[in-house]
Amino acid sequence: MKREKLFEELKTKAKNLRFARMCKIAELFGFRFRGGKGSHRIYVRKDVVEMLNFQDVNGKAKPYQVQQFIKVIEKYHLIKEEKEDV
Repeated sequence: MKREKLFEELKTKAKNLRFARMCKIAELFGFRFRGGKGSHRIYVRKDVVEMLNFQDVNGKAKPYQVQQFIKVIEKYHLIKEEKEDV
C-alpha cells in the first residue's frame, strides 16, 4: 500500500484506529519496534529524532498519539521518500 493511502488512513481514523494497525503503519513508514512495557510500544527511526510511543487501550490507539505520528510524518516528509518500499 502506498504511503499516501496509509497517511490518509491515519488522518481519517485518528479517533478509532486499531492499535495493531497503528503499529503496522509505523513499521511501513520505516520505524522499528524498540521495546516497551505493559500496553506501551516504542518505535524509532534512524533519521527521526522523536520516538513514537503508542499505547494500547482496549485494542485502540490513543487519538493524540495518532496525531503526534501524523505530525512526525509531515515534519520529516516521510510520505514522499524516494524509496517506496511500502
